[in-house]
Amino acid sequence: MALLPVTESIARILFKTGIPASTGFIPQLLLFSGLLAGMICTRNDGHLSITIVQYTGESLRQKLKIVSSLVSVFVAVVIAWSSVSFIKIGLETKMIGFIPVRVFAAIIPVSFCIIAVRFAHAANLGGWKMIFPALSFVLGTAASFPLIAKIIWGFDMPDAVFDICDKFYLLAWYSKIPFVIFLIMAALGGTPLFVVMGGLALLLLQASGGEMDSVAADIYAALTNTNIIAIPLFTVAGFILSESRAGARLVNTFRCFFSWLPGGIIFASVIICAFFTSFTGASGVTILALGGILYAVLSEHFEYPQKFSIGLLTSVGSIGLLFPPSLPLILVGTISQTNIVHLFLGGIIPGVILVAAMIIFGIAASLKIKIPPEKFDGRKALYSLKGSSLEILLPVFLIAGYFTGFFSLVEIGAVAVLYIFIVEVFIYKDIKLSDIKNVFNKAIPIIGGVLSILALSKAVSYYIVDTQAPANIASWLQNAFSSKYIFLLLLNLALIVVGCLMDIFSAILIVLPLIVPMGQAYGIDPVHLGIIFLVNLEAGFITPPVGLNLFLASYRFQKPFVDICRHVFPFLLVRLVIVLLVTYLPWLTTFLVNLFR
Repeated sequence: MALLPVTESIARILFKTGIPASTGFIPQLLLFSGLLAGMICTRNDGHLSITIVQYTGESLRQKLKIVSSLVSVFVAVVIAWSSVSFIKIGLETKMIGFIPVRVFAAIIPVSFCIIAVRFAHAANLGGWKMIFPALSFVLGTAASFPLIAKIIWGFDMPDAVFDICDKFYLLAWYSKIPFVIFLIMAALGGTPLFVVMGGLALLLLQASGGEMDSVAADIYAALTNTNIIAIPLFTVAGFILSESRAGARLVNTFRCFFSWLPGGIIFASVIICAFFTSFTGASGVTILALGGILYAVLSEHFEYPQKFSIGLLTSVGSIGLLFPPSLPLILVGTISQTNIVHLFLGGIIPGVILVAAMIIFGIAASLKIKIPPEKFDGRKALYSLKGSSLEILLPVFLIAGYFTGFFSLVEIGAVAVLYIFIVEVFIYKDIKLSDIKNVFNKAIPIIGGVLSILALSKAVSYYIVDTQAPANIASWLQNAFSSKYIFLLLLNLALIVVGCLMDIFSAILIVLPLIVPMGQAYGIDPVHLGIIFLVNLEAGFITPPVGLNLFLASYRFQKPFVDICRHVFPFLLVRLVIVLLVTYLPWLTTFLVNLFR
């Protein structure tokens, strides 16, 4: 996936032509790799789910795990059958070069069959209890009768078979409410979100008289979307970066250049965290990868109080999500159908303000500590800059290439992967070739989890849009709250709660499609709405009692959770002020967008 776009760009530059059929072949690589990641994610129990299950007792957690596995087997089997029907009927004449598209799409039913088997294994039932996973397979196949009939007879099925299929549609109609409630409860019980989304899409489509194989069509469409290719590429690049010693080199460089200033190491810490988060797209990775290094520098070398160091590092763990090439920004653009370049531009000023606010507050809070600055050593600073120059040049090179139009988003992601791979493996030799597998093992839960939800959420979104539910909700809100500012305040509160309860990728894929029509109803610029969405989620990550980064910081710094909450609270107040500024001053987001339009 990385080599082909890079080769394509080189061929375009040197020979004024691309590689034949590459634009059609690259999305098929995404389809294959995305479903492969989903299969591996299932094996490793890494699919994204709502975290409420972690607050239950061990015995209840085990029972919920069994129920979750059985539900997942059932849904995966139905999706596999829907994929076979889609491939036979929907892709009958399509070709990529001389290869039938069916050849590439065959990975969909194969992958969901394997996913079903792995969910059955995850139930961890032995002996006679294995009958329950087997029963889920049988029930899933039975529920797929209309699909199997279409596979065998097409649309010209016998009347008797058609009558049986019609009864399945009626059954779905009469049972949709209890089954929707059951799936929602299953989600709260820890069932992977992509399974819940798939189950809802299958049930609601059949209950409304639609064709269940349209779910497979949406999976195929979502996982062959060229914009989505950047997600696995930037994710792998970010994890290669985080698994190398790039963080230590950057910390040393910024320390040499800025520690002679009062609070200079705080400036360095915030900038480095922003840099890492912009590439990994996952704030927790920054805390886990850099938290120990920066904590040692702040508390042990510069003797900042532990509570200050922990509060600062926890709060800035998600601070780079508004800067390109942030994966959340790419996802927001894809889901809301907003120009991704405009989102990159729209996030720059709010991102700079957020970074500046955390630096200023950190320095102001530390002034009374009387930390003596270090003496500036020019030779040492230049030596450290030489050691980290390749990492520092990376964002400059990528941003320049993208905004000048020299590279497409996919090509930028491909270049980033190859550049970082060569730098960290062959030049700095931080990562051995044999250790690359471990890097992928850490990146795959993000890739597989996000792409699985993205594929199935598209099917649910199709149904929701078709029913005009978001437009109806937006109309009701306009009648209930005529003021756009009241709506924005309610939106802030709701999104901070979402940020507490869900990881950023799940929130974007599930919640954003519901909010976009509401923003349109109130005349909110889509770029502004996307940035509002992300800054609120960032604040939610450090909001007690269930903000995700609070738990990660407790784990990384080995401090009690309550202490982490107390240390981060002053920084949270600053973040909330920035949230209000970004929300109610839209020109902060739209100024650069309008300037470059």
